[in-house]
Amino acid sequence: MKKYTIEKRKGFLGYSAFAKAAVITTILLVSCNQKDYRLAKVTGSKTEIDTTIQSIHEIDEFIAPFKKSLDVQMDEELSFNPVSMNKNDYKYNTPLGNMLAAIVLEQGEPIYTSRTGKNIDVVLLNHGGIRAGLPAGPVTMRRAYEIMPFDNEIIIVELTGEKMNELINYLIDRKSAHPFNGMQIILNADNSINKVSIQNKPLDKSKTYTVATSDYLYSGGDNMSFFKEAPMVKIDYKIRNATIDYFKKVDTIRFERDNRFEVLD
Repeated sequence: MKKYTIEKRKGFLGYSAFAKAAVITTILLVSCNQKDYRLAKVTGSKTEIDTTIQSIHEIDEFIAPFKKSLDVQMDEELSFNPVSMNKNDYKYNTPLGNMLAAIVLEQGEPIYTSRTGKNIDVVLLNHGGIRAGLPAGPVTMRRAYEIMPFDNEIIIVELTGEKMNELINYLIDRKSAHPFNGMQIILNADNSINKVSIQNKPLDKSKTYTVATSDYLYSGGDNMSFFKEAPMVKIDYKIRNATIDYFKKVDTIRFERDNRFEVLD
């Protein structure tokens, strides 16, 4: 009977033929015995993040200096508001909505004009995007974040006269206090149109108008489909930041309800 021995040499090539065969056989057997594992079920649970969650002392201690510094910045008085304003104060236009539309125009137009040489004809925002009112008293950065918590940016869209007509009909159909600037819509008691003007002139369907709005509405938010695929320009300016910058530069906030959108008796 022939004997096989394993030579004690370094490296795989140093083994005898029997040893090489044994190693290869072992590898093949292991490979053949591998099981095919597949994901059969996924389970999960929901944890509500609210005031019932207990704080962790170490984390609280770590962030305390940063929170203190941030609170000082957020609560610094930037301006003063003599009369409380809320988004549902009136049906068709409100002081708060008129303020936001005016801010977008005042803060955004200089940037747009410097880049394009054009002016803004109309501003249109959405009623639902206003998430808090502005109480009477000191106006702070925190208030700006409460009113406009989203990172929506100002963009300027070019709309044909036909698309502007769709925009106006949208506002008439909704009969809501969507903030806008640069237009006037007057309806008769039976909801027929009494007057529509843009920059104090009748709508010209052969003209192209520039409309400042938010990136959310441009993407079809609130079913504003008239913005779809229209040429637009970004000015890299968040509505909230424009609001904060405006608060910083004025001493007192003064806005009122007016007749930019109303229904005659």
